[in-house]
Amino acid sequence: MKHRRLGNSGTSVSKLALGTMNFGSQTPEDEAFKIMDAYVEAGGNLIDTANVYNGGLCEEIVGRWFNSRPADVTDKVVLTTKGRSGDDSIDPNATGLSRRTLHRALDASLKRMNVENVDLYQLHASDMKTPMEETLGFLADAVQAGKIHYIGISNFTGWELQLFVSTAKAMGAPLPVSLQPQYSLLSRECEYEIVPAAIHNGLGMLPWSPLAGGFLSGKYKRGLKPAVGTRAGSDNKLYQWVSEEYANIDRNWATIAEVMRIANEIGATPSQVALSWIADRPGVTAPIFGARNMAQLKDSIAAAELTLDDAASAALEAVSRPAPGGYPYGAFGQGQRNRDLHDGVPAPGLPVWGGSEHPTGRA
Repeated sequence: MKHRRLGNSGTSVSKLALGTMNFGSQTPEDEAFKIMDAYVEAGGNLIDTANVYNGGLCEEIVGRWFNSRPADVTDKVVLTTKGRSGDDSIDPNATGLSRRTLHRALDASLKRMNVENVDLYQLHASDMKTPMEETLGFLADAVQAGKIHYIGISNFTGWELQLFVSTAKAMGAPLPVSLQPQYSLLSRECEYEIVPAAIHNGLGMLPWSPLAGGFLSGKYKRGLKPAVGTRAGSDNKLYQWVSEEYANIDRNWATIAEVMRIANEIGATPSQVALSWIADRPGVTAPIFGARNMAQLKDSIAAAELTLDDAASAALEAVSRPAPGGYPYGAFGQGQRNRDLHDGVPAPGLPVWGGSEHPTGRA
C-alpha cells in the first residue's frame, strides 16, 4: 500500500486508515484481531479509535491487540485516538476541551490501551466555551511529557480550524498535523471552506465515513426500507442518506448510480470506486474506512491500488457536486475565493470546485 506524509509532520501513513468504531459491538474481538492483522500485513499502518467508541471498549480491544503483537508489527503502527466527548449527564466536566477534561481523557485512553503514548491525539470536536489557549497549553504539555507525538483536530469548521492554528502559532505551541472531517461523495460541503483551510495550513485530511454509512457500497435500493441492523436503517441522523425527506436525496441516488456504472465498467466494486475517489481528492491523506468483517476489509483494501481515470473522476465530481445557496457560497462567491480576479488563475494551493463560471466571465 502506498504511503503519504501526514500533514506537515515527518511521519508517513498508509493511503487508507482503519477505523475501529465497530469493534466490540458489530465485530467480535477475535474478528477485530484478524482484521487488524490483515490490515497491517497489507501495508496499512494508521489505526484510528476514540475514547467514546463503545464506551471505551474499542480502545481496550485495540490495546490488547497492540500489546499481543511482536515489536516488528507494532513498530509499524501509527496509533491514534481522540478526546473531548463524554457523558455530561453524569459529570458536566466529562466533555469539552478544558485542561482538566483532556488530562483525564488522555490518561484514561492510555490506560485502556496499556500504552505510554499515542502517535496522534485528536480533538473529537471543537469547544468554544474553553479558551483555545487552555486547550493548546494542555496539548503542548502532553507533547512535552511524551504522551502524544502529534496533534489532530476533528469536525472543526473552517474558521475554528484557522483560529486554532493561528493561536498555536502565536503561543509557540505544537501545530496540528491533521484534520478529520466528514467527507465523501455524498458529503462535500467541507469543500467550501474547511478543505481550503486545511490545505493552506498543511493539515493532512483523514475523512471519516467515506462510504456514507455504507450507502456508497450500493447495498441500498430506492423505495425499499433499509434492513434492520444496517446503519441507514438506524435512527442516527448521520446515516439517513436514503430518507426521502433528505434534501439531496435525488443527488444521492444519482451519485450511487454513477458509482455503480463506473464500478461495472472497470471491474471494481462500488465501495472501491468511492474510496478511490475520496483518497485522491486534494488535501486528503487517508480516508478512514470501517470493516465489520474480513470480507469488507479485503474489499476496501483493494481500493488502495485503484486509480480512477480522468473521465470517471470528472463524472463523479459532477454528479455529486454540492449545491451551495446564496452568496458567499454560490457561483459568484466561489469565483471570488478560488480565483485571482486579476488574471483568472486558481489561487496557489487551492483547488477550484464547482465548475461554475468566474464572475468576470473567465471560466
